[in-house]
Amino acid sequence: MFIIKKSESYIWPVVVKFPMSGGRHAEERFDAEFKRVTNSRIREIQKQIEKEEISDIDLAKEILVGWKGVHDDEKNEMPFSIENKEQLLDVALVASAIVTAFFESITGAKRKN
Repeated sequence: MFIIKKSESYIWPVVVKFPMSGGRHAEERFDAEFKRVTNSRIREIQKQIEKEEISDIDLAKEILVGWKGVHDDEKNEMPFSIENKEQLLDVALVASAIVTAFFESITGAKRKN
């Protein structure tokens, strides 16, 4: 059975690869809750990316509506809030990892740079 009306959001894993000394990367993971967007909005986003009219940070602000597994420096779980989202997106590489995971979730393939 196919149900046309889906939930407003869904959970998808995000992997952030942070550069480390010695030419290595450390992978850190959390589960993002993504806003379910329409096909027409996906096409708009793709056009905006091609024209460089939207940044990864701006897109991540739009699509990220929750998370699980994000912690502060003292390893305390950080609840989702607008302020905490701003703090998370200010960490280098995180917004790009979120956008990459979002595109993987809707296409099943990696995003083109």
